[in-house]
Amino acid sequence: MLRTMSYIRLVFFRLSLAGAMAILPFGSQALAADGQGKVKVLYHVDGKDPEVAKYALALINKHIDAEGGPDKIDVELVVHGPALELFEKDRMDSEMTKRFDQIIEKGAKAEMCQVSMKAFGKTIDNLAKGFVATLHPVAVKRIADLQKEGYLYIKP
Repeated sequence: MLRTMSYIRLVFFRLSLAGAMAILPFGSQALAADGQGKVKVLYHVDGKDPEVAKYALALINKHIDAEGGPDKIDVELVVHGPALELFEKDRMDSEMTKRFDQIIEKGAKAEMCQVSMKAFGKTIDNLAKGFVATLHPVAVKRIADLQKEGYLYIKP
């Protein structure tokens, strides 16, 4: 009898866990969609490794395509810290420029931290065309605000 009860509890636990796992992706996607059903995604780049930045841009490009195009996804790229130097228009290599231009053409929004621009002595005019200053001077505040708005966070 005791053994049967333990088995029933185990089965119930596994079924409950399976049910929760089945629901989670749908709940997360619902939270990360705007009223038009667009998936909302935030990509965060803050390091000085150009390969990581290029990888992030490639992921954004592929993500837009995977969702079915720009009308199905709202992408925000927030850049700060040492990554700023990677997006200076006079220093970007052709591959980086091509990847950045692709995501901007597909509707991704790119924001550069105001504090980082000040710290590095740069303005929006020094950066790749398509960047705007973050809505809040501090990028991490902007990142937190976007997450509150339901954006999924991805940091390549």
